[in-house]
Amino acid sequence: MTHIAAHQPLDEKTVGDGIRSFIVENFLFGDAQAAPADDASLIENDIVDSTGILELVAFIEDTFGFAVPDAEIVPAHFDTIARVRGYVLARAPGGDALGIRAA
Repeated sequence: MTHIAAHQPLDEKTVGDGIRSFIVENFLFGDAQAAPADDASLIENDIVDSTGILELVAFIEDTFGFAVPDAEIVPAHFDTIARVRGYVLARAPGGDALGIRAA
């Protein structure tokens, strides 16, 4: 899989669009109109289950080029598109250049 971080500057739009596209294609069978709002719970809205979260984590690791520690696979990071986007921007290589990398 292509590493977005290696080919495009990381910004909220690029990261958010990549995450949304993955969710639409893998959990909503390509139905973009069923895509949730950025702040809608992926879990509470039955878009992803525990296995789906693991698929989302694998996508994040493959696409954005960093490993997600098991201890960080929590709803605070993976329950909404906005939370996933924020997590990626803080953790991905190059995120520190944006001044948003986690300490």
